[in-house]
Amino acid sequence: MDYLPVFLNLAGRRVLVVGGGAVGARKVELLLKAHAQVRVVAPALHAELALFRDAGRIEHIGAPFEPHHLDGAVFALAATDRPEVNRAVAAAAAERGLFVNVVDSDADSSCVMPAIIDRSPVIVAVGTGGHAPVLARRLRAQLEALLPERLGELARLAGRVRERVHRLLPDLIARRRFWERLFAGRVASQVLAGHGAAAEQLLEQELGQLQSPRAERVHGSDAAGAARTRAGEVYLIGAGPGDPDLLTLRAQQLLQQADVVLYDRLVSAAVVARARRDAERVYVGKEPGRHDITQERIHALLLEYAARGLRVARLKGGDPLVFGRGGEEVEVLRRAGVPIVIVPGVTAALGAAASAELPLTQRGLSQAVTLVTAVGEGAERLDWRALAAPLHTAVFYMGIAQLPRIVEQLLAHGAPPERAAAIIERATLPEQRVLSAPLGELLRRASTALIRAPALLIVGDVAAQARATLGAHAFPQNVKDMARA
Repeated sequence: MDYLPVFLNLAGRRVLVVGGGAVGARKVELLLKAHAQVRVVAPALHAELALFRDAGRIEHIGAPFEPHHLDGAVFALAATDRPEVNRAVAAAAAERGLFVNVVDSDADSSCVMPAIIDRSPVIVAVGTGGHAPVLARRLRAQLEALLPERLGELARLAGRVRERVHRLLPDLIARRRFWERLFAGRVASQVLAGHGAAAEQLLEQELGQLQSPRAERVHGSDAAGAARTRAGEVYLIGAGPGDPDLLTLRAQQLLQQADVVLYDRLVSAAVVARARRDAERVYVGKEPGRHDITQERIHALLLEYAARGLRVARLKGGDPLVFGRGGEEVEVLRRAGVPIVIVPGVTAALGAAASAELPLTQRGLSQAVTLVTAVGEGAERLDWRALAAPLHTAVFYMGIAQLPRIVEQLLAHGAPPERAAAIIERATLPEQRVLSAPLGELLRRASTALIRAPALLIVGDVAAQARATLGAHAFPQNVKDMARA
């Protein structure tokens, strides 16, 4: 190990930055976040540094560097575009026994600046010993995707009760097990989901149980276990339209946390593979025309696993609350008092439209979108006239088996035969196919192309813009970019 990673407490301490350009501005911004007193030595200042100076946030010395500028400093950074100046700063700092970082010069530096992931008070620093700063930044980006945005809130919550836990659990092993359970359990889930008040309440319940007479009678590590009745929870997660890169960050984080995963027929194997390796995987997909796995059986499984104190990921294609019967599952879990975290997903309409490069709304072509299913209860009562109206886009889920009836009803209720339509089969997956045709020719062309479920039907003038292809085509990069935005 060439460098010892440490975290410096610079609050209220002077740090010298030599260099007033864009690089210096980035370093100063980090130092200000660490509450340092920053002195900048530079004849001229970058616009951002000038703002800091004018706001009184930094001290500016508008002159060439002199060694006495280091007076009172505990740390120094050299960030000029002149190597001789940077070396002079390094030499002067070394004479005074100060650590110095010289940008882009390992030889002149006595310390290096890492790539930083800031979830204050949780800080993650990634360094390569100065060998590959771009690699460090790349690793930072990958790690950032894994660390929840509210991780710092969880750390602060733990900090507020740390002394109480120490008093209640003087045994080190018992205390460690308590924290391990806390950070992997319902309190953490509620914090990371943004439900701070609920998390506080759960934590108080946990601490109250530690104070119970029974817990006090049990010694050591058994006290924590005896004082707590483990309760499970359910994560209702939208898996998106198929491509695993369209999973939200929150979905990926909870999949890594779940003990058991219940997944549907429309969830791709690549998405299921994102779950924790040792998680139990249970297939609960309902095949068309078969009834081995009923919705009631799924409800029973959710309740059973939660009652065993497990964290259950209910993984549903698209968005769990759009034609996924997620509402029914939420109702059952609420009645049973099981905690729920709902994670939205990229619903099929959005994923399919984006992957076919088809706008669902566009000025002059469509001013409204309706998501509809033509199967199940209520299909007979659909407002077909509204679905066939101009300046409107209708997106039919699970509609391929009902395609003749859908086309017949739209034409009968005013949609012209030339109205554009598009079918996107296996949207967002490598084998995706897109068929674009006028409504009057759609049935013939779909039959010729042997279109099969799962597929989505989009009807409206915007559908004419679909990027039609009946062969496997490259997944458009912009779709993944949109999902990550």
